[in-house]
Amino acid sequence: MPEPRNYKSFVGSRAQRRGIYLLPNLFTTAALFAGFYAIVQAMNGHFERAAVAIFVAMVLDGLDGRVARLTHTQSAFGAEYDSLSDMVSFGVAPALIAYVWALKALGKLGWMAAFVYCVGAALRLARFNTQLEIADKRYFQGLPSPAAAALIAGLVWVMNEYGVTGIEVRWLAFVVTLFAGLTMVSNIRYYSGKDINLRRSVPFVVVFLIAMGFVLIAYSPPEMLFSVVALYALSGYAMTAWSWSQRNKNKPA
Repeated sequence: MPEPRNYKSFVGSRAQRRGIYLLPNLFTTAALFAGFYAIVQAMNGHFERAAVAIFVAMVLDGLDGRVARLTHTQSAFGAEYDSLSDMVSFGVAPALIAYVWALKALGKLGWMAAFVYCVGAALRLARFNTQLEIADKRYFQGLPSPAAAALIAGLVWVMNEYGVTGIEVRWLAFVVTLFAGLTMVSNIRYYSGKDINLRRSVPFVVVFLIAMGFVLIAYSPPEMLFSVVALYALSGYAMTAWSWSQRNKNKPA
């Protein structure tokens, strides 16, 4: 029986689609591995490695979606897989790192704070997935889970860099963990940066400032990365306070 004329092209297109769809999921798998690696290193007492792994997971998580959009390989499977990977890398891993590093010394309060963070990340991801079609793309509702994870990982990394143990700053870790977990499920808006057009030309000074930013991060990664994430975490509260003050100012007396 002669095969259809378009049979080979059909098989070739299916193979190509499968190969292309594999690409963004490889980044997601790598991000998942980084989160799992962070858990393992924290359990073994290597907290600096665990913190760095969280930041690596952040970079990989940012790449998988962009790769999918650039290659036109978005899929329902990829979206679900990415969400599950985020839960491990930015939900479970930071909570366990914080607990093993510092919160364990607080007993029940410690594991309760870690759980608040963990459930906050789960609720944040669930809300994000259900509001994709109606949410304002320019803003996130609540602190994004990667930023919350980086806040905890950055704290661990900075303290480790200066030889400060988790037990010595257990109450600070408690406050930061609760802050990150509760802010994820808040209604505070955070700028998403999704309206930035990378194809648009920019002044030379912008490129220079970006280069200087990389130099500063390379010079002192723990302090710079933690400072950037901390400022971003506080920016939502600053925006909310500014909006509230402007509304009150415009109200008729």
